[in-house]
Amino acid sequence: MATNITFHQGAVTEDERAELLGQRGATIWFTGLSASGKSTIASALEQHLLHRKLHAYRLDGDNIRFGLNKDLGFDQASRIENIRRIGEVSLLFSLSSSITLTAFISPYQSDRDLARKLHEEHKPASVPFIEVYVDAPLNVVEERDPKGLYKKARAGEIKDFTGISAPYEAPSHPEIHIRTDQVDVAGAVAQVVAYLEEKDLIQKAA
Repeated sequence: MATNITFHQGAVTEDERAELLGQRGATIWFTGLSASGKSTIASALEQHLLHRKLHAYRLDGDNIRFGLNKDLGFDQASRIENIRRIGEVSLLFSLSSSITLTAFISPYQSDRDLARKLHEEHKPASVPFIEVYVDAPLNVVEERDPKGLYKKARAGEIKDFTGISAPYEAPSHPEIHIRTDQVDVAGAVAQVVAYLEEKDLIQKAA
């Protein structure tokens, strides 16, 4: 824990920033097995929101490990720290009035709960945190296996692989549950957009 530090409040309040930009931020947290469709849906949603002139930015699990989290492995302790950092970063993006899309396996419920708590307990006002369970059966994601990771995991070439040699704790009460073995990308995006509109996080399209 760092010492001799003081939090500096800027000249612009969160309410003022939201009013000037015409938008409040929120974090949309996509979780699910590898190859479930998280990144694909998040990318399509980002594009959809930007075309509606909304500020949106996507944080992708693989991309983050090229930079911010390149010092972390895939053991349990590293996975926990990976998600802790992303929880902090996603909050910062959301406080900038961006709709922040995170696409991470984030296999442990306790870590996702910590990210949620960080947003909900933010002062002076909580920041919306929307957990999206991108759900596809193990046999379906193994059949997709675009990176060949499941095949390597089954062969013992990858240790601590979620769904095979490491656990995945599915969300018990996600705000949004998407079955990607039953709906296509456009349908998944529509499902998220409908939720955002219903909760008045974005305005309905004209």
